[in-house]
Amino acid sequence: QVQLVESGGRLVQAGGSLRLSCAASGRSIRSYHMGWFRQAPGKEREFVAAISLSGGSTYYADSAKGRFTISRDNPKNTVYLQMNNLKDEDTAIYYCAADYSIAAPSRSSYEYDYWGQGTQVTVSS
Repeated sequence: QVQLVESGGRLVQAGGSLRLSCAASGRSIRSYHMGWFRQAPGKEREFVAAISLSGGSTYYADSAKGRFTISRDNPKNTVYLQMNNLKDEDTAIYYCAADYSIAAPSRSSYEYDYWGQGTQVTVSS
């Protein structure tokens, strides 16, 4: 079992930046691809970014490319999502997830085995 706890979400003005953290416990995340997803009110959960086991490969939704950066620190068992130039449409609950797979990191939430409880990001203009 892997327990994931997100933090760092808060109210921020449009154009601002936030760094979300996802701290894992129970097992090392070295064996897991890690992803970030988000869910806005009234909308389905959507893929934001993913990172491979070693951090050598990263994947982003079109909405996140050029603004968000996913990274991981395996010794610290932590994954990060740096978000810059935030927009109103980035308002959502952001979830961290772990995927135990030998394939490439997935963009589908169905492939992820463990989830955190989420952290609220609110962008105001």
